[in-house]
Amino acid sequence: MQVSMLINGEKSQTANGAHFERRNPLDGSVASRAPAARPEDAVAAVEAAEKAFKTWSRTGPGERRALLLKAAQTLAAKSADLATAMAAETGASAGWSDFNVQLGVNTLLEAASLTTRINGEVITSDVPGSLAMALRQPAGVVLGIAPWNAPVILAVRAIATPLACGNTVVLKGSETCPATQALVIDALHEAGLPRGVVNFITHAPADAASVVQAMVAHPAVRRVNFTGSTQVGKRIAATCAQYLKPVVLELGGKAPFIVLDDADLDAAVNAAVFGAFANSGQICMSTERVIVDTRIADAFVARLAARAAALSLGDPREGDVVLGSVVDMTTVQRCNALIDDALERGAKLVAGGKADSTLMPATLLDHVTADMRIYHEEAFGPVKGIVRVDGVEAAISCANDNEYGLAAAVFGRDAGRAIEVAKRIESGICHVNAPTVHDEPQMPFGGVKHSGIGHFGGQAGIDAFTDLRWISVQTTTRSYPF
Repeated sequence: MQVSMLINGEKSQTANGAHFERRNPLDGSVASRAPAARPEDAVAAVEAAEKAFKTWSRTGPGERRALLLKAAQTLAAKSADLATAMAAETGASAGWSDFNVQLGVNTLLEAASLTTRINGEVITSDVPGSLAMALRQPAGVVLGIAPWNAPVILAVRAIATPLACGNTVVLKGSETCPATQALVIDALHEAGLPRGVVNFITHAPADAASVVQAMVAHPAVRRVNFTGSTQVGKRIAATCAQYLKPVVLELGGKAPFIVLDDADLDAAVNAAVFGAFANSGQICMSTERVIVDTRIADAFVARLAARAAALSLGDPREGDVVLGSVVDMTTVQRCNALIDDALERGAKLVAGGKADSTLMPATLLDHVTADMRIYHEEAFGPVKGIVRVDGVEAAISCANDNEYGLAAAVFGRDAGRAIEVAKRIESGICHVNAPTVHDEPQMPFGGVKHSGIGHFGGQAGIDAFTDLRWISVQTTTRSYPF
């Protein structure tokens, strides 16, 4: 697949004609060939967005809504192409692709509804005759940086609400899935968005730092949003701090899944299997640690292991499977090392095991303890640890014994008790009797601790991508002290 950038409404290559290749993780075949942008290409995209902002920021909410609704239709129409691209570039299953497209469409629909919800307020002033207002206005050019693991969802999320608020956008695509995210940009472009309102840059892996630096440094860029690893997120945050640019960061996770002693075991098993192994565990919200009360642990683990062992695994290009390929051999090596470490320290393998290719089976390690790497480290693959605990307090302590705090789940028939447990978990998101993997575009999505800063979604997204201004009008004669 040949990829083009989009700058000022024109499909483009780089100034020097440089390209890079993304290869399929299973067989090494060329999946896509994309422009290897340099800083000057990135600056051109920012300047196109800066020019377009002058008009787009004054475009009425009805027109913005109509274009976003059209974009939802054009994105849905690309479902088959997106499935092909995701399977080729990242090894994703058809089911994961379908989920990406549907949530991407819903995110555009939600953004369309936000265009008439960018509200302010009148504030009572102590000054007689002063009409004081707090108004929200578009900020300017927004730089969105989206990863590969949910390439449609996260590309759309980086773009949709900023556009709804009247900003213009430059999307820096992931070097792992340039063709997939180019299709998202094509959908927006084909919907009829004006020139320069959305721009798209791709780059070779080695050039990421210089390309991002050039865009963040540009005075026209007023907001940055990044979804990805905590390690890279810290570097993005440092760059934004250097130039005093507000940033929304959605970073890594180590989502705990607590199974209390009164949980519905079948419901908990179903949710744990989905949360742990959707997209082979390569989701920021993926269930990473299953924390189960010792009173029910044997029965729960037996059912969970049986379900995990039955999950289908294979090349997603050859048929529908639950687990396709993981993204690269680095993931395999990391997960194999976590398995080896856990087994050496006393864990018990109850499903799956080590892999010698990117087709990794659903793997469960029981009796995980705090001296094992998998207890603390984000696997970001289909390898999950089970920790047995004695009682509610131990479960909460285990869930919070981590630097991350994105998603969590609690299962228990006593909803009141489960809610109280959820309130004590240090995470931005927690679901009671539902999986850790869950997203809706109208919800405030974000983490605490090392899982991020700020929120996407709904009113939180409006707050993130607009400037709050105080404007007052003196309606009567005002007296002054001198």
